[in-house]
Amino acid sequence: MTSARSGSNGGGPPEPANPNAPVCPRHPGRISYVSCQRCGRPACPDCQRPAAVGIQCVDCVRENKNAQRSARTQFGGTVRTGQPIVTWVIIALCVVVLILEYVLGQRFEFKFAYIPAATLAEPWRMLTASLLHDTSFLPHLLFNMYALWLLGQALEPALGRIRFLAVYVVSALGSSVAVLLMAAPENGGAWVTPVIGASGAIFGLFGALFVIFRRLGRSTKQILIIIGINAVLGFLVPHVAWQAHLGGLITGALLGVVLAYAPRNRRTVLQVGGIIAVVVLLGLLTLAKVLVTSPMYLPTSLVFA
Repeated sequence: MTSARSGSNGGGPPEPANPNAPVCPRHPGRISYVSCQRCGRPACPDCQRPAAVGIQCVDCVRENKNAQRSARTQFGGTVRTGQPIVTWVIIALCVVVLILEYVLGQRFEFKFAYIPAATLAEPWRMLTASLLHDTSFLPHLLFNMYALWLLGQALEPALGRIRFLAVYVVSALGSSVAVLLMAAPENGGAWVTPVIGASGAIFGLFGALFVIFRRLGRSTKQILIIIGINAVLGFLVPHVAWQAHLGGLITGALLGVVLAYAPRNRRTVLQVGGIIAVVVLLGLLTLAKVLVTSPMYLPTSLVFA
């Protein structure tokens, strides 16, 4: 009797001997008395997946993964818990580079410090300079890394790792571009003076944080006070490249606008496009400056940013 009914179904899945027995919705011919803990449907052995409590079906596991993947912050970053990994990686890199500076000496510093005169021949200096710090003044590294740690605690979880790293790196580039634009080759000094330090990139984080706080309706008074104090110190304390601070601050603020005000329905596309646009703008400013000036010679002294 059973085989005759199966044949009448046109070769479909066989019906269970007990029509009231629970069957797997993905495999209707399989009886299963094990139910998914999430949706309550029966799940055959092939569709069962171990969960924290009991068993879940493959459909619920997939839906849960999709839900976790779509969990985003207000600014598009992936929601994560734990330590700000990118922040700690940058801090670790700066510490390792400082050790290399001690071991390899000033030749290493001169190779990777940013020098406006070397922009066309060695453009990588515009980024590598942010990893270097003054070996004769250890607080230079300590102050910068402490500020980076504080800012990273707030910004990296809000923006997500990739966006946070983009703000940091592009702000470092913007700080070097500002040094280049404000250096007069005919005067010699600033045009051939090496600039090192993460301060420009950190000021970029301050700029982004200011915009984000404004977007969230939070008070920006403390941020303005910190920026103001550092701006004054940049003019009063010798051997501080205030140009790098200014360039990083402006770049970070621009990136903050891009990330904080992008409409949600096209957020990722507009954010990526905005970041690329800022990089292109910095590249055009660099090229314009290089084309209207002539390279100078070897650097003679260090200044930290």
